[in-house]
Amino acid sequence: MHTGLKITAFAAALAATFGTAYGVGQGLDPVVADRPPAHDERHAPPPPAAAEGAGGHAGHETTPAGGLQISENGYTLDLRTPHVTAGDRADLRFTVRDDEGRPVTEYRREHDKELHLIVASRDLLTYRHLHPTRAADGTWSTPVELPHAGGYRVFADFTPAKEGARNLTLGADLAASGPYRPQELPHPAGTAQVDGYEVELTGALRPGRAGELRLTVSRDGKPVTDLQPYLGAYGHLVALRSGDLAYLHVHPHGEPGDGTTEPGPTVSFTATAPSSGTYRLFLDFKHDGVVRTAAFTVRAGAEAGTRAPDDGTPADPAPSGDDAPAHPDGHGH
Repeated sequence: MHTGLKITAFAAALAATFGTAYGVGQGLDPVVADRPPAHDERHAPPPPAAAEGAGGHAGHETTPAGGLQISENGYTLDLRTPHVTAGDRADLRFTVRDDEGRPVTEYRREHDKELHLIVASRDLLTYRHLHPTRAADGTWSTPVELPHAGGYRVFADFTPAKEGARNLTLGADLAASGPYRPQELPHPAGTAQVDGYEVELTGALRPGRAGELRLTVSRDGKPVTDLQPYLGAYGHLVALRSGDLAYLHVHPHGEPGDGTTEPGPTVSFTATAPSSGTYRLFLDFKHDGVVRTAAFTVRAGAEAGTRAPDDGTPADPAPSGDDAPAHPDGHGH
């Protein structure tokens, strides 16, 4: 494909609709990209393995993954801003509606927020963790500026205040128009740099099994032992699957003030991959009053931050510059 190809918002939206993963290199492992599960299907027990897929796992969802559906359990994400212009500041607006079409106006606070909003490009190189505000009529809004043209996915992670309601992650497609230049997903690497900080990733992301991921923060070669609380923890981790951008719920170990959890340098999480394949991890951490994001490419079934055992190609360093999703402007405060 020639670089500088002009795409319209309509073309980007069409590409996003068909799940195009912009710029993902051919050198990546195969990704399990099953159809999005039907209503409530992702909460059902996994089906018996019929055939072995990549990494020795069947080609089906083995654990719940969010963000693949715009409606679930009677709730729908109504994205009022389906397209923007790359490089321009825009007001992203949306509403969560119940099964009768009424806007939801009461939520349960989780990790210090009623709702967590994630915007990620389909090539997984642009990432924004935004903090929208809710009007009395249930309309959420937040400013956003996306640097590159292409397809994006908007994720709303929330729990309605209704008794018995479960946590949901609903997803909707967003298109950014402008000149499009495809880029490859970085190869897996065990470290990422952001604003003079280095974050080391150890542990394993396993298909269908819980695994521990440990992220250790240092600056100028010295461990950072005074991380500040962010969203109720010393770090917030989001994992997205390459190909369909399935959203993984990742849970931190401990919390500030519990008497046992140290404020760094290591923040640990438990995560379960819904399938084998390639994933992108985004760690938000706060230090000196600024939230920064470190990004990693990992493959489920291999040690975190490394290539699969049968691939001898050296790992590439984490991206830097404008395309690295590791800048404080990726957050809304």
